[in-house]
Amino acid sequence: MIDTIKLSICIATYNRVGFIKETLDSIFSQNSNQIEVVVLDGGSTDGTEELVKVYEEKYSNFRYIKLLAKGGFDEDLSSAVSHAKGEYCWLFSDDDIIKPGAIDYILSKLTQDHDVVIVNSEIKNQTLTKVLKSRCINLSKDEVFNSESFEKFFILTAPHSSFLGCVVIKRSIWDSRDKSKYFGTMFVHVGVLFQSRYDGDLLVIADPLVSIRYGNAMWTVRSFEISLLIWPKLIFGFNMFSNDAKQLVCPINPWESIARLLFYRARGSYSEEQYNEFLVGRLGFIKRALAYLIAIAPGRALNLIFYVYFYVFRIFHPNSKLILIDLEKSIYHCGFRFISRLICKRK
Repeated sequence: MIDTIKLSICIATYNRVGFIKETLDSIFSQNSNQIEVVVLDGGSTDGTEELVKVYEEKYSNFRYIKLLAKGGFDEDLSSAVSHAKGEYCWLFSDDDIIKPGAIDYILSKLTQDHDVVIVNSEIKNQTLTKVLKSRCINLSKDEVFNSESFEKFFILTAPHSSFLGCVVIKRSIWDSRDKSKYFGTMFVHVGVLFQSRYDGDLLVIADPLVSIRYGNAMWTVRSFEISLLIWPKLIFGFNMFSNDAKQLVCPINPWESIARLLFYRARGSYSEEQYNEFLVGRLGFIKRALAYLIAIAPGRALNLIFYVYFYVFRIFHPNSKLILIDLEKSIYHCGFRFISRLICKRK
């Protein structure tokens, strides 16, 4: 093990043997002697241990910790960081890819003693063969923020921060901040990032250094709850930002939007189950009735309507490629494969 570690790449994993090899290969192909890789396994049963043991035997700067049982994403990520020895920790996912040269670029920026570095990303399809979005943060050059411009930093980076691999943070700052209040949200890294101001500078990197594997999140089956309830509650819980700033990141009550409920129904993420569990006590009579009707509306018909709309009018929707993938992954999309082929044959 190297004596002085500048950067620890911290990964929490669980049953991702089909993806983590590409992630680790993207790191070790860059072969920096100033980093370590810490993988904390929440008790995988799919062969992950056998796979990563090969890396542990081959690389002295790789450490693997396996738990007897999964503690939950937030708990396991925090535990991974607790095992890190680097001055900085790059919080990374177990299925995304670090682009060639990215580690050296990050290390060069860490010599400037920033408290946090936010890493820009591109979004690709699940097989990493097609770019769906060339950059998540719309910056033409690197930009530095401080305590006085913290709200501007929040507006720019918070929408992207839901993707784990964008955060590089001083380990001492991570250790000093409250994490337990965010356990169970799936966004402990976002909670730590924005819960209070910083004494030092915050760097946002313009060039995308990470390739995100879209549509592969472990919490996809809970997307309604996480995207429409947990995420806005988290964002609006940061008291140091104005409500106007938070509204630029996400609506305070996105589940009140009829259009959004229709879309989540088309995605297969909203049904009577979600209506009964999350919305019955939150809506007035008229909106509650509409929400119920949407929950039992024909999902296949809605899926087709949204799919055709976002394909035909994709030029007006920058995220249309991502939306189409969400609709294609829906349980309601399979009945229209012949129509999808007809619509998509010129893609």
